Amino acid sequence: MAIDSSDILRALSDYLDVYPDEAVSLSVPVKLLTEGAGCASRFDLPMHVTVGALLVRGGAEVLLVDHLAYGILLQPGGHLESTDATLIDAAVRELVEETGVDPAGVVPASPLPVYVEYGQVPARPDKGEPEHFHLDFGYCFVTASADVGLIQESEVRGAAWYPLAEAERLVGQRIARAVNAPA
Repeated sequence: MAIDSSDILRALSDYLDVYPDEAVSLSVPVKLLTEGAGCASRFDLPMHVTVGALLVRGGAEVLLVDHLAYGILLQPGGHLESTDATLIDAAVRELVEETGVDPAGVVPASPLPVYVEYGQVPARPDKGEPEHFHLDFGYCFVTASADVGLIQESEVRGAAWYPLAEAERLVGQRIARAVNAPA
């Protein structure tokens, strides 16, 4: 069963129950979802959903990828696919696809996203995508010993572990939120 707008609205509402101070910054996606806008496909415009996976190893480091299209370090992530049953499943799929991490050693830290970000994405004419918005749901996962496997070279240049403080400097406050994720 594919993810639909009602699943996404429910996840966003659950997130806002925990982080009500973000209601204003997420008001546009809430409005679009409440009005029934489709957003599960990368072709849904003006907004569609993406997912991110923050994998924390041993409570000391986070796995980041060198994102090919954007040319920056980010958490693994990407667009939903029709085979994804839940947002958290989509995040695991993206993590495994991009980094080759063995999913058997990865455990969700929380069933709730640790961040939800709404932002504009530049046009990518090579993919036929106009400027649009992403509603990115980020989930935190923990591992004791997972390591990078075969990376998805069509999407990332590399994947590596970064100490928490350095990862937060590079990626932002979502790192601290991942480490302190509510269970």
